[in-house]
Amino acid sequence: MGREVVAELEGTLLRSPDVFPYFMLVAFEASGLIRFALLLLLWPVVRLLGAAGRGDLALRVMVFVAVAGVREAEIEAVARAVLPKFFLDDVDMTAWGVFSTSSEERRVVVTALPRVMVEMFAKDHLRADEVVGAELHVHRVGIATGFLKNGTDSLSPSLSKKGERPRLGIGRPSSSSSFLSLCEEQLHPPFLAQEKTLPEPLPRPTPAMALLIILWIPIGVLVAFVRILVGIVVPLRLTPYLVRPFGGELIVRGRPPQPPTSGTGGVLFVCTHRTLMDPVVLSMVLGRNVPAVTYSISRLSEILSPIRTVRLSRDRQVDGDRIKAELAMGDLVVCPEGTTCREPFLLRFSGLFAELTDRIVPVAMNYRVGFFHATTARGWKAMDPIFFFMNPRPAYEVTFLNQLPAEATCSAGKNPHDVANYVQRILASTLGFECTNFTRKDKYRVLAGNDGMVSSLVASATIEDRFRRLLGFFFLH
Repeated sequence: MGREVVAELEGTLLRSPDVFPYFMLVAFEASGLIRFALLLLLWPVVRLLGAAGRGDLALRVMVFVAVAGVREAEIEAVARAVLPKFFLDDVDMTAWGVFSTSSEERRVVVTALPRVMVEMFAKDHLRADEVVGAELHVHRVGIATGFLKNGTDSLSPSLSKKGERPRLGIGRPSSSSSFLSLCEEQLHPPFLAQEKTLPEPLPRPTPAMALLIILWIPIGVLVAFVRILVGIVVPLRLTPYLVRPFGGELIVRGRPPQPPTSGTGGVLFVCTHRTLMDPVVLSMVLGRNVPAVTYSISRLSEILSPIRTVRLSRDRQVDGDRIKAELAMGDLVVCPEGTTCREPFLLRFSGLFAELTDRIVPVAMNYRVGFFHATTARGWKAMDPIFFFMNPRPAYEVTFLNQLPAEATCSAGKNPHDVANYVQRILASTLGFECTNFTRKDKYRVLAGNDGMVSSLVASATIEDRFRRLLGFFFLH
């Protein structure tokens, strides 16, 4: 008897058996809005095929529309950067507990989805040793044809290992896959009384939501244009008074420091980095132009920015001298995470800022949106502010903390990394976030497959990619 536990993904490890939303994500993220809309139009056909007992044919239709003509590398990138968030939100913790705590030597996940869409998530997050799923047919030049080499009806034979039967199978009795019949013992959901789970923080892109967003896009583009135009034309000190009339919300907590006086130098505002809008919103709240330290943002973002930007080189000595010179002239904003993070976590803070001044004011920045995230996982970051303003009612929260006491800074002999970690902890506590040791480079390696350096970003983004992403929008993921 084999020492394996085999579990079905859809409807077992994941609460919902519906795979259509995941194909919509792949269609949009790997190709664009046109393919996404086409798949949405075919949703009634997919449902009818499923109701008629032709689930395998419905799956093939979804696969073909979602990935035909798409590069395999693009599909893998979506599986790495986008899908895990949605999978995690739908995990049935009770089923996963049974699967992950099993004493068997091998854990196998069976899925109706193409294996490439699931394998990374299942191995990294579900502790699976192997993933059995449909295989995409890929042309020798690396382009997916949209056809499957096998379907759910041919998955069972691949589970047999040297003629041994898996000891435990976990899945729905009504599953279209017949792998359960190979197992010595079977478990069907629900396994135990279901635990109380928190509401999903972000909804999956269901057909109804997708249709609503598509209908909103023309309105959202117009609204974003008006909001951005107002932000460019109106002086910063007046902008906060126009936020609510134009459908936004700005929440300010704490007491900001007074503007610097001549000859005294400025304070360094150390902010969490949620979107590219953080320094701009901070300047709006303060009512004056506070320069922001930046790296690897596009020239378009710098041109449209209503505040002055200070571009860094990633040379520690050069950047340190540049920041000191700016602080001698007045206040400055820095986001020591080095890149945006949309989840309730703070990336590791660089300790450079702590070496340069003891006048440090932590500022907790956060935002709320309805349809579109203000940070992209894979797209062109210059578009992020546009998608922020395309939301029906975007909101920003700015919380000023007290300036660090002298004894908590490097001037009192503290190590720069200890100061940076302390600032990270108090900002995380204010927002209810978790601190991590995840760095900027770690984020880009996971999401983009490079180290996030400008040269890598330029090399990995072709003209075709940029044009396609200009036409797209980014789901909450």
